[in-house]
Amino acid sequence: MNHLDEKVEPIFQEVLQRNPGEVEFHQAVREVLESLGPVLVKNPEFADRKIIERICEPERQIIFRVPWLDDNNQVHINRGFRVEFNSSLGPYKGGLRFHPSVYLGIIKFLGFEQIFKNSLTGMPIGGGKGGSDFDPKGKSDNEIMKFCQSFMTELYRHLGEHTDVPAGDIGVGGREIGYMFGQYKRITNRYEPGVLTGKGLDWGGSLVRTEATGYGATYFINEALRVRNDSFDGKTCLVSGSGNVAIYTIEKIHQLGGTCIACSDSNGVIIHEKGLDLDLIKQLKEVERRRISDYISFHKDAKYIQGGNIWDIPCQVAMPSATQNELNGKDAKTLVNNGCIAVGEGANMPTTPEGVKIFLDAKIAYGPGKAANAGGVATSALEMQQNACRDSWTFEYTEKRLEEIMVNIHNLCYETAEEYGAPGNYVLGANVAGFIKVAKAMVAHGLI
Repeated sequence: MNHLDEKVEPIFQEVLQRNPGEVEFHQAVREVLESLGPVLVKNPEFADRKIIERICEPERQIIFRVPWLDDNNQVHINRGFRVEFNSSLGPYKGGLRFHPSVYLGIIKFLGFEQIFKNSLTGMPIGGGKGGSDFDPKGKSDNEIMKFCQSFMTELYRHLGEHTDVPAGDIGVGGREIGYMFGQYKRITNRYEPGVLTGKGLDWGGSLVRTEATGYGATYFINEALRVRNDSFDGKTCLVSGSGNVAIYTIEKIHQLGGTCIACSDSNGVIIHEKGLDLDLIKQLKEVERRRISDYISFHKDAKYIQGGNIWDIPCQVAMPSATQNELNGKDAKTLVNNGCIAVGEGANMPTTPEGVKIFLDAKIAYGPGKAANAGGVATSALEMQQNACRDSWTFEYTEKRLEEIMVNIHNLCYETAEEYGAPGNYVLGANVAGFIKVAKAMVAHGLI
């Protein structure tokens, strides 16, 4: 783990003390703080005005009870969260995660990351995150509807297109957004499409939103390869996960000339040496909601490894797209030793600090989540634009905007890393560039 600058060490100790037990949040804060020493030297007013201390404390943290009835009329109680972290650049923006692992520390880590990710997009959006420890797996549509309605019955009072605009995340897709939007509309008597993003195309959603995070991460790594006079062409690639982000990362890799040979879910890994059958994965995961192990029923030349580790497979490009801390130091070492030259994070903080250090020391093209996966929230902001002017853009136009945003994010991170004496270090570039924009806005707004 890198040493913290003496100016930021006491700030980090205070974060640890005030937020006990929130290990993911501690990890996310430390990872940003490691980059900020030189920024305070160049901008002493940020230290005088306690910008870092203020940025580490959410503006608002909402925790609430979510009671609901299952199909057998049994009562269940879940816990709901919305952490409205920072609104210096615009209304709070960030997804809702429904997963049994959700607790305050996870939501705070995601919300904290979101501040800098949203800043990097260049769009006028602040950082927030929310969710619940509810598990949508194995629930009927009716049970999911009841849960979403109960969840929104509390959350609605904290939302608004100029206040807080949630989207989806793990466990929250178009179905869940639809049920929540319906309940918001019913309670408020307002058709306010700008209050949620990731909506259906028939009622205010944006083309490319489904594909955006995966496409965006691939565009970012494509740029990182380009500045090294390389490309995806002919590259063997791994993509962990098999949800929305993974599926559209695989799709864009194939469009750019790479071959993705493996993906995974929480049970195991599929390897198909001649290249994954993306249409089949979409059918299994998006339509039928089945496990990835069913893939081998359709392709006898594919291999399924129960409980396997996808990072053991040799590749040139790795795209971790499942969940936080899925790729550790040992995995990073294996990837580098096997000839991996680029890693792009489709998930949020999927690499442990030990893994990140190995990638940076090896000088591979490593795109951290807050930069590489910003395409999702960027396209959510484009959806908000379309909603605000009652417009609907074509797929081609929206994808072009997404590509431009990702190229700009890459260039900003690349140039900032150079400016701060760490060429090629996208972690430092993303942290510093994202922070400076928010910090300047906070200075301008006074002590609030």
